[in-house]
Amino acid sequence: MRLDGPESNNVEDRRGQGGGFGGRRGGGIAVGGLGGVAILVICLFLGIDPSMILGDGSSPTPQTQQSQTSRQASPDAEAGRRFAAQVLGETEQVWREQFSRLGRQYQDPTLVLYSGATQSGCGGAQAQVGPFYCPADQKVYIDLDFMASLQQRLGARGDFAAAYIIAHEVGHHVQNQLGVLQLAERMRGQSDQEDGNAIQVRVELQADCFAGLWAKRANDARQILQSGDIEEGLNAASAVGDDRLQREAGGRVRPESFTHGSSAERVRWFRTGLDRGDLASCNTFAGLPAGNQP
Repeated sequence: MRLDGPESNNVEDRRGQGGGFGGRRGGGIAVGGLGGVAILVICLFLGIDPSMILGDGSSPTPQTQQSQTSRQASPDAEAGRRFAAQVLGETEQVWREQFSRLGRQYQDPTLVLYSGATQSGCGGAQAQVGPFYCPADQKVYIDLDFMASLQQRLGARGDFAAAYIIAHEVGHHVQNQLGVLQLAERMRGQSDQEDGNAIQVRVELQADCFAGLWAKRANDARQILQSGDIEEGLNAASAVGDDRLQREAGGRVRPESFTHGSSAERVRWFRTGLDRGDLASCNTFAGLPAGNQP
């Protein structure tokens, strides 16, 4: 990737500060049941805060925001922070423009970098649950070291694969602002588990499409993509399909339990965003009754 643009100022670096799990998750968009798939396996990569699967729906405990650390960052840690801040800055430019076309103002999310464990507006989280977006505080949470090891384990290597992960989580923030997450919550509240899972799949596939939309628009404006980047992104999308994760977990493939979509679906919607680059093309809710579409 070629990232020459400014870094986002909306990065909160908590690395080296420790974590803690003083609160339970609060209200927000609930992620559906996972059937026979292990929660950790399916949440290892991409998606809304996995603590929403495990919590009991009780009221959130107020959290005290952690202050920025004053430690001297290592060169690798600083390089990781800079990369994440530059990718976030690119997403801000694209989504501000897209929202402006809708006559709306885009509210930037905050990207929280942490190590090991931290507190979010949705409760406590550990690195092992992977990157996630918390609608309650409108923040994306990522442990960069764990994300890198996860990419290695899943064979989703490359800087653009990492950028895709960040852009996918920012896609959930876009959905939150557009009212998609709220609609999905209402629809799932009226559905059984299998139908609720299918709705959640639509949410995740749309975030994949939004990640592709971001990449196309940023590249058209600032030529951020280099040879091999698109292949890295498509490979990452394929690596985190529910069918592939279920096979790797040692179980049989159960489409009725999918909550993120198959590898083929994730690749198709990411590619749709890359090829079309417009919001209308990312309507994964097409085919539902008019009252149940964003």
